[in-house]
Amino acid sequence: MAKASPEVAGFHDDKTGSVQYVVIDPQTDRCAIIDPVWNYDEASARTSTVSIDEISAFIARRRLTVDWILDTHPHADHFSAGVLLGERYGAPRAIGEKVVEVQKLWQTIYNFGADYATDGRQWDRLFADGDAFNVGALEGRVMFSPGHTLASITYVIGDAAFVHDTLFMPDSGTARADFPGGDARTLYRSIQRILELPDATRLFVGHDYRPGGREARWESTVAEQRARNSHLRDAPGEDAYVAMREARDATLPLPALMLAALQVNTRGGRLPESEDDGHSYLKIPLNRF
Repeated sequence: MAKASPEVAGFHDDKTGSVQYVVIDPQTDRCAIIDPVWNYDEASARTSTVSIDEISAFIARRRLTVDWILDTHPHADHFSAGVLLGERYGAPRAIGEKVVEVQKLWQTIYNFGADYATDGRQWDRLFADGDAFNVGALEGRVMFSPGHTLASITYVIGDAAFVHDTLFMPDSGTARADFPGGDARTLYRSIQRILELPDATRLFVGHDYRPGGREARWESTVAEQRARNSHLRDAPGEDAYVAMREARDATLPLPALMLAALQVNTRGGRLPESEDDGHSYLKIPLNRF
């Protein structure tokens, strides 16, 4: 029996290369929002809601009801807009349960105090591997897929899988695994698990950096990734993949917003508490990386 097929609308953020998704059950007009972007300008240290306002306009035009706000992991290159959208729509927010390990790791890196919660309470639900959920009448399940981060998960909804920063489009290969808590060998095993999904499964990536200046793309299939992904098409074994990934990662700079973004995203998309002047402040660990 064929799996139900959600309608998927992707919204590409040109600055960060991030792709945000609205996943729609056509039978009920209910939807989930995956990995929404809260825009941040580092030069002025100002936030804006341009990206999620575009999503909200789309949801309003389509008269959709939001069932979930879903994070695949705490992102290193943009602020999560999960809290903002949760407040707009009164929808529950969720992430993988291993986020607590990421919180503990970054609590040490930032030297946060005891008032920084590391139990995942910033979300409404922490998913375990294999957990089920619904978007309207569509059945969804969670696949634990770490490597890029300790907490990364894939959402499989009908015949679509949202694979975050594991696979990119075939001409861009696979994601880096050198962030704190990342591991190339673990990433390889997560990718193999994703590629065990049925060949026709639609895969939606978390980023597209438009190599060669082409138009942004974000949808492929398991079969296409297996045949054409530039890091996987020659079927490298685990050791060969790890050697390639670690050598490549050693040449990459940190994402420009990582040290700002992780202290927001490990709070579920909240700024640090305002100080006595009414403003929030970000904390940057000097000479740590």
